[in-house]
Amino acid sequence: MDLTGGIVTGINAQKAELERLGHEVVVFSTAYPKTEKQLKELAKNNIFVVPSCRYCFRGATPISRRPKIIEKWLLKNHPEIKEFDVFYIHYESGCSIAGLRLGKKLKIPTVQVMHGREDMGISTIIPFGLRTIVATLLNWFHSWYIPHQVKVRRDEYLADTIAKCKMWTMMVNHANYADYVLTPSEHMKKKLQHYGVIRKLDVFPNSVSALMYPENPTPKSLEPGHELKMIWHSRVSSEKRIIPFLKALKMVNGKYRLDVYGDGVELKKAKRFVCRHKLNVYFHGVAKIDEITKAIGEAHLDVMASYNYDTFGMTLIEAEASGVPVFFCDKDMEEIVPKGSFVESEDETPAAMAASLNWILEHPEKIHSMSNVMLSRRQEVLISARIKKLLEVFANL
Repeated sequence: MDLTGGIVTGINAQKAELERLGHEVVVFSTAYPKTEKQLKELAKNNIFVVPSCRYCFRGATPISRRPKIIEKWLLKNHPEIKEFDVFYIHYESGCSIAGLRLGKKLKIPTVQVMHGREDMGISTIIPFGLRTIVATLLNWFHSWYIPHQVKVRRDEYLADTIAKCKMWTMMVNHANYADYVLTPSEHMKKKLQHYGVIRKLDVFPNSVSALMYPENPTPKSLEPGHELKMIWHSRVSSEKRIIPFLKALKMVNGKYRLDVYGDGVELKKAKRFVCRHKLNVYFHGVAKIDEITKAIGEAHLDVMASYNYDTFGMTLIEAEASGVPVFFCDKDMEEIVPKGSFVESEDETPAAMAASLNWILEHPEKIHSMSNVMLSRRQEVLISARIKKLLEVFANL
């Protein structure tokens, strides 16, 4: 709630589709402070704000009060949760911890979705000297509420620092406390199993609603010598690597335009970089989803510059739903969109990203062929095509 991003978009699409099929969905979420009028409007849509910290936010994200406070509040204000069929839980924060614990107490099955790479989050968002301290404190806090039966040790794979070990320990034990675990991609499933997730673990890819996109989008085309229109609609932050991508634009040999939608901790830094180097980049800030969707449909290339961080890459399938080719530099993302629909840089460096963009400018006809591939597979990323699997998980529980 109050945020844009892949997790939020995915939850919204699933809620709308489940309700369309006749199911009742109630959302409990953290949020920024709300007026009584705002709370009543949210309640009309079965969305309720749990007790949230009034001034303390993790970056730009509202965080909940302690899990025990959430549990007491839910039981007092929403005793109907005792009659729910399934607790469908996202993320690993205080509200999610409360959901898992209540599921155990009330004997209601829990489905936990493991969306994120918290090991990389701690490494990219937290300053170098504080990473181990912050990770240790988060791990300790989590273990107060959920037992840590698995201890992840340092290795040469993904847990190569103490901070990353602590975060993998937290993620694995959180997943193991649920009855059933979902994750949006095959590569994330393998990583979770590698570090000790023993619960039934399945892949349920994120999806978008057909209502948000044109019913019959036309293939995109780029004429030789014309401006390459790119769109960025990920967070404007260090983990999404906005600055390395802007550095790549300095080395582009041709006409381009980048439209940046969204907010984040590196927005001011990115704007200063663009002004200093006179890049053809335009910042639009936080925008409504229909405005972003319209902008995606007008682009030639949808950009995702994160590396070894995203487990799915929601921006990629938002582009697919619009028939827009995508650019990325993380090999794991090859799983998300069809072969022949993307441009992938050789590595994550600005020089490699620039080389890929220059290649597109030298071969503009590739935009049309990649767009056609996207359009041929776009039905697969719609929630209406994927919801059956989620319903089967619920029914089996």
